[in-house]
Amino acid sequence: MTNLQNCLDTASIYVSTYAKYNNSSLYGKWLNLGDYSDYGELLEAMRELHKDEHDCEFMYQDFEGCELFEKLGLIGESFLSPEIYEIAKQINESEYDSEVFEACIDCLGKMDFQSLYEYVNNFYYGEYESDEDFVQWLYEDDTFNIPNWVVIDWEATARSIMYDYFESNGHYFRS
Repeated sequence: MTNLQNCLDTASIYVSTYAKYNNSSLYGKWLNLGDYSDYGELLEAMRELHKDEHDCEFMYQDFEGCELFEKLGLIGESFLSPEIYEIAKQINESEYDSEVFEACIDCLGKMDFQSLYEYVNNFYYGEYESDEDFVQWLYEDDTFNIPNWVVIDWEATARSIMYDYFESNGHYFRS
């Protein structure tokens, strides 16, 4: 999988400084996180961009792409976590893309990445078009050994079963 590259390639930040902003300057530059191998290399590029300032305080006036970083609290106007590259690497090495992790946060709320990672690994059931498709997969996956002559109202069954599951953007998790 290429989750690391995909996630980082879509994540960009507009880097300026508070000193420039306070002096009525919006000077800065969009930097794509995927262009740098790690946080140290990114930090070096930001320092080079604003080398006219001594001990500058970076300001991330805008950021876009890979919403997972924002949902995890790894980026904000005055903060960019050094962990961002390590977390992207863990996503890359997992069998899931960032969309699955984002969907889990949508269902459960904000949490630290390690807890999120463990939850996804233990309770993610896949992506389905509807609750009915998901529940039908659960029952037909030999879990319940239902004879083929039994007719099931999948809509009603889904309503009952979904009390035990969460869904976001078609991604299903056990609650």
